[in-house]
Amino acid sequence: MWCALAAVLFGAATPATKVLIDDISSVTLAGLLYVGAALALAPFGISTRHSTQPGLQRSRLAVAVVVGGGIAPVLLLLGLDRTPAGTVSLLLNFELVATVVVARIFLNEHIGRRAVLGIGIVVLGGMTLAGTADGSVAMGGLFVAAACVCWGIDNAITASLDGYSPARITLIKGLVAGSVNLALGIVLYGRPELVESLSALGIGALGYGLSITMWITGARLIGAARGQAIFALAPFVGAILAWPINGDHLSATAAFAFALSLVGVVIVSSAHHRHLHTHEPMEHAHAIDPADQHHGPGQLELISGNMHRHHVVAHAHDHLPDIHHRHAH
Repeated sequence: MWCALAAVLFGAATPATKVLIDDISSVTLAGLLYVGAALALAPFGISTRHSTQPGLQRSRLAVAVVVGGGIAPVLLLLGLDRTPAGTVSLLLNFELVATVVVARIFLNEHIGRRAVLGIGIVVLGGMTLAGTADGSVAMGGLFVAAACVCWGIDNAITASLDGYSPARITLIKGLVAGSVNLALGIVLYGRPELVESLSALGIGALGYGLSITMWITGARLIGAARGQAIFALAPFVGAILAWPINGDHLSATAAFAFALSLVGVVIVSSAHHRHLHTHEPMEHAHAIDPADQHHGPGQLELISGNMHRHHVVAHAHDHLPDIHHRHAH
């Protein structure tokens, strides 16, 4: 549900951003979107505590900030400037492929046959619609594809950052990447008009700030690959909304592709996986659920707030590649 809500918000952001692309430079607009995201999450990101664990988590967060918060949105907006909003929305399905590949190779996430089938159906839905899209997508499509690769790397990283709360990750990403792009855009292209700036901040707050936080929350529970499969509904939300917002036409093919992808999402969400596994000691921060067997008596030690340390335990049960199950298969 978290990932689905994130998909709706991000999907709506693409056609909404297209309205502003002619009035604000891509770099400046990318900065405003992420500054808006930071402002929306500031009250929550500042108040949450994070692990004092070091180096590796901080290095990964830095990569996510640069690649996902700094480079990817600029690439997306460069593509949006050259390509119809509906077409760009559909091309964003490539982010699913990038996320699955990165999560499988670098995070060793278990995917499974059922999940692979569902992901394949989602991608097929995107290809069905992209193949009938109007307009030239050559250069714009390359920019969007490059943005998807960057976000695929970002998705896999942020889903594994259990030393930081989702709100804090979004806040850091928005402040650092957003402010740098905004400052660079102002220096190169001048200051944008107040009305357009406020509109961009609003889109960023909802379509990036809340959306990113919701996606990270959901991906920690079901894994980056499965989370992105559900988030793959975002391109179709964008394609549908591009009709009334940007004048793009909604076709019967679009409805068919959306339905096809929805079937894929249901298949991915219903995948099961069970085997005997051992949890090594680990420390991270997230909401503690008493009903979760990993949070039962004797299973963990509270440190501060939601920060807690898990003890060694071996058991077998249905599970997904969430933050408690990043083991080899």
